[in-house]
Formats: sequence, structure tokens, C-alpha cells
Amino acid sequence: MTDTAPARALLRRADGSPVRAVVVDDEASLTDLLTMALRYEGWDVRSASGGAAAIGLIREFGPDVVVLDVMMPDVDGLSVLRRLRADGRDMPILFLTAKDSLDDRIQGLTAGGDDYVTKPFSLEELVARLRGLIRRSTALAAELSDPVLRVGDLTLDEESYEVQRSGEAIELTATEFELLRFLMRNPRRVMSKAQILDRVWSYDFGGRSSIVELYISYLRKKVDGERKPMIHTVRGVGYLIKPAR
Repeated sequence: MTDTAPARALLRRADGSPVRAVVVDDEASLTDLLTMALRYEGWDVRSASGGAAAIGLIREFGPDVVVLDVMMPDVDGLSVLRRLRADGRDMPILFLTAKDSLDDRIQGLTAGGDDYVTKPFSLEELVARLRGLIRRSTALAAELSDPVLRVGDLTLDEESYEVQRSGEAIELTATEFELLRFLMRNPRRVMSKAQILDRVWSYDFGGRSSIVELYISYLRKKVDGERKPMIHTVRGVGYLIKPAR
């Protein structure tokens, strides 16, 4: 008999896409190891070998979490952190360094870092800490966010489950509501059938993507009806929602 470890739930962004992470370290072997470990978690991972490159990458990529080496030859990790916070970027940052004194830990955390791991470290522990940071930041964002999604004259209240267009109530089933919520969280972005199946139904229907077409037609009848259309098909790609013209 063999023991099988329980599978961990995949972390996802609010729109259902993979968590985005950036790893910054001037040791290429360590960067490769961390990148591989986080990709195994199902995350979208980018890396940089220096502080200057990291700042540009983070500004462009918009990660959900950053692993940041403190000691780097060009721009050190603390300076990178200060520039990011000055930009208004508040994603959690975990410092990675060979330093292990209490003063170094305090300096990193008081500068705005969220956690601190010293080399050598347990890869499993580091991944667990990152998962914890993402969960806490996601929970905080949810508490602070407006529960009402708006696209044009269409509103969806995630707390009361009320949907209105131009002030007129629209009655939706639970599945229709989840599908509309997913589209409204990604306005003007084309969502593929595979993305919709994964996010709304949470599993693959064995290729039965026709279920998506069916529910899109249900939504169109209720949300668009005789009004100007908001839900659009991009042939061969997927579906999107945008304000009616």
C-alpha cells in the first residue's frame, strides 16, 4: 500500500486566471529552482536577476506576490521595495537573503516587506508562506472592494445577488449568475470556452463546450433581450462583455 498526499487546492486570481509571481535573485540556479517550484503550483512566474530589471518587470507584469533578494549588485531589494511602494503597488513581498540577524529582519519588514526567509531555506516552507501571503492579501482586497460590479448600465451585486440593467431587475439562476459575474470581472476581455468551463463549472465537461454556448444564449435573452447587446461572440476565440454602444 502506498500513501498518497492530499492534493492542495490551486490558488487562483479573482478572474480565475493563474496567480502571478515574480522571483528576483542574482543566483541563476536559485531563481530557476524557485521558478520551477512555483510553476508546479500552477502559477504564472517571471524572473529577474537584478533590481533594476525587477522594477520594470513588476510594473509591466503586475504580479500578485514577489520573492525579492535583498543583496543584489545593482539595486538592492530594499530600494526596489521602496520604489514599488512609492508607485502604490501593495502586492505582498517576501524577502530572501543570506542575512539572518534580527536587525536585518526588522529593517526588511519595517521597510514594507511582508515576510522574510533566510538562506538556506526549505522550499516547501517558502511556498507555504507565499500561499499564506496571497490568501491574506486576497481576503483583505475582498473586504475593501465594492461588492457591486458595473459594466455600462449593467450592475451585479456579489453580496445580495441582485442584477439590474438600467435599473430593471434581472432574475438569474445560480449558474447564470456565476457566468455573468465571471464576464463582468473581465470586461472587454475575451474569455475562452475552456476558461469559462474551468471558472464557472470548476471542471471539464469532457469536451462538452456546448454547455457554455447554451448558457451564453440564456444570458443574452435575459441581459440583452431587446436592448442593445452587451454580450458578444468572438468567433473561434470566446465571449466578452462590454458596454452597449
